[in-house]
Amino acid sequence: MSLEVHEPLPATITATTLRPALERALNAQVGRSWDSATPHELMRAAALVMREPLLRRGWDTQERHRLAGAKSVAYLSLEFLIGRCLRSNLSALGWTGPLCELLAARGVDLSELLDEEPEPALGNGGLGRLAACFLESFATVGLPATGYGILYDYGLFRQEIRQGWQRERPDRWDWEDSPWLAGRHEDVVWVPIHGHVEHTTDRDGNYNPMWVDWRLLAGVPHDLPVVGYGGQTVQWLRLYAARASQDFDIAIFNTGDYIRAVEQKIASENVSKVLYPADEVPQGKELRLTQEYFLVACAVRDLLRRHAASGAPIEALPDRVALQMNDTHPALSVAELMRAFIDEHGATWDHAWQWTQAICGYTNHTLMSEALETWPVDLMERLLPRHTQVIYEINNRFLRTVRDRWPGDEARLRKMSLIDETHGRRVRMANLAIVGSHAINGVSALHSALVASSLVPEFAELWPERFQNKTNGITHRRWLLEANPDLSALVSSVIGDGWIIDPSLLEGFRAAANDSAIRQEFRQAKCACKIRLAGHARELWGLTLNPDFVFDVQVKRIHQYKRQLLNALAILYEYLRITEDGWLPPAPRLSIFAGKAAPGYFMAKLIIRFINAVGDEVRACPAAAQWLQVAFLPDYRVSLAERIIPAADFSEQISTAGTEASGTGNMKLALNGALTIGTLDGANIEIRTHAGPENVYIFGLTTPEVQAIQASQSYAPWAYEQSSEAARRVLLALRERPIGGCTPETFRPILDALMSPGDPYLHLADLDSYLDARTQALTDYTNPDGRAARAIHNVAGMAFFSSDRTVAEYGRDIWGLKRQP
Repeated sequence: MSLEVHEPLPATITATTLRPALERALNAQVGRSWDSATPHELMRAAALVMREPLLRRGWDTQERHRLAGAKSVAYLSLEFLIGRCLRSNLSALGWTGPLCELLAARGVDLSELLDEEPEPALGNGGLGRLAACFLESFATVGLPATGYGILYDYGLFRQEIRQGWQRERPDRWDWEDSPWLAGRHEDVVWVPIHGHVEHTTDRDGNYNPMWVDWRLLAGVPHDLPVVGYGGQTVQWLRLYAARASQDFDIAIFNTGDYIRAVEQKIASENVSKVLYPADEVPQGKELRLTQEYFLVACAVRDLLRRHAASGAPIEALPDRVALQMNDTHPALSVAELMRAFIDEHGATWDHAWQWTQAICGYTNHTLMSEALETWPVDLMERLLPRHTQVIYEINNRFLRTVRDRWPGDEARLRKMSLIDETHGRRVRMANLAIVGSHAINGVSALHSALVASSLVPEFAELWPERFQNKTNGITHRRWLLEANPDLSALVSSVIGDGWIIDPSLLEGFRAAANDSAIRQEFRQAKCACKIRLAGHARELWGLTLNPDFVFDVQVKRIHQYKRQLLNALAILYEYLRITEDGWLPPAPRLSIFAGKAAPGYFMAKLIIRFINAVGDEVRACPAAAQWLQVAFLPDYRVSLAERIIPAADFSEQISTAGTEASGTGNMKLALNGALTIGTLDGANIEIRTHAGPENVYIFGLTTPEVQAIQASQSYAPWAYEQSSEAARRVLLALRERPIGGCTPETFRPILDALMSPGDPYLHLADLDSYLDARTQALTDYTNPDGRAARAIHNVAGMAFFSSDRTVAEYGRDIWGLKRQP
């Protein structure tokens, strides 16, 4: 898709200069006049007009970096949850005001256009959103970078709630129609897969393995521009669509096997069909591994192509490029770089290994051993025979190093090996990423310490200098400036607008906590956000959210360790106290949930049903409904988060201590003035430090206490049932009474999990402490000045949690990048 520009847009955009360009786009490419265009058509025209300066500035940025000989980072992630682009691009270019003025003349509000933009189906949760924040910060702070990902046809799924249960629908993004994407068909990448290795020798008698009989996939790149604030730097998110190497195999076709010829084409293009295909069946596992390899192969081949075009020798690549693996999904980068250096560039093993380690860095995002990817060796050998051979050799040489350091320690060897021999032979992708990287980092202070002390202590003992922390961050421009214009205007009126480029200046807003007039304005801004969210919920789902209630928010992927169940149990107990004891809470509370459960994750889907059942139970009782409301908002995504987060009064961050790597939702909520109710887990610990301990509500077991209970296997749920009135009553309700029209049998698996001494999430152990924190938070809420002051301290304290700061630390400590003004 291209836009015919009859004359360049002026450097300074006004409503007067913007209108002719919009009219040309409407007439030539949308087929409408200015006066008749719908909001959807106006949205497309605005995006098309912006496309030309964005692409031009992207080329200018690339040339600027080339002339400077700047080192850059390739950021590989299986997902990029970028959200809608129009508002961010308008804000970065400074076009928001002129477009609003122009639309007002038509009687159209900008929000009508923003709501028309389709949301890219490129990611699912915190991993993808972090990657998206990083891309924006790279461009704003001037760190040369390219994001590499897959151009999926379908996202995870669209979530609907029917009769309280999650139902999944396909989430198709018609990216072919996107005005932002620029196809780069001339840069197509050819990716071999399958085949076998022939063991041959070269003319000098040296071993020379040959990968033969492979099948080719075509990786077709499409560039999405990522603009830094101010609009002078534009970099790329390069997304690859998988295509068959030809329309179909003509040899097979000519033999008359038409079906098989077409099937091969379909199988090739399935590689980029859907984000996270179900891997419960062998075909799903193969597709998942193929996706990960496809991403890596496309990115590495693109890096090598660009480097060759620069004329620099291959040994200079580590001085020109860094490659960051965002979790274990791109861990095959290690094997692919080694294969390319040796097979295609004739490097010795030692030189190839030196270059690979110098280039690669690995970010770990989980402490759960079951979440660390492993792949069956037989599958790896079938799909990637040459890479498997490289991994074996990496492992052999690595284990010699371990044996030399700890002779006779076979248990250590088994734990550190790249091949797990205990549950069928499987390749450990985290071990591969660690061994092949010069730097390994966690994403919060606690998480990084636990990676080194609990997750992979043997590696940290071998290479302590490689392990470090890089606490996650968020882009304040999206999550405050754009998502919450009322609050951002208040902040700018107090400290100026320099914080938009330098978020550390937000710390200056802290003094406003002592100003009664600003506290009042803060409460008004929060109220406006709550009213907007209530209107949105009424319009989309027919839900009634009372803005006079406290908005208590838990929005994140549904998982047992995140403990949405603990929140629901607390609501159930408070309901029982109101209906059976006549208890009146300090203030009325609306508990807002949002998040998706993986389609095959039964317990997570049952927790969603339980939340909705508790909500139905509360809603059916007039006495309780005056004080409690429960709302599960379906299909959580970036655009919905941008509505919920500014409206939140409290932020539920209640994972079992030691399970959450960092979290970024906690940062976004605190940035918008929500007070954290949370455990000492992930980045909550650092949020407490920066917001002030008196401005958060901490409860529950600490990580050492959790580890001690689990190590001693001393968790006894029945003891908590006997000692805790709250535990006793909610367990009795689960056993004996219908909840929200559901029989006790419906939630029997939840009861069984709560009463299991093997419950790794220790729900009952933290229940009483959690209820105390909730009550204290509600009590403090009844003091309007006090709650506003605490919220202001949270906003100011989030100065530290900027992705600008995070990527600058990566650039300095891991990648060796210099900012390019």
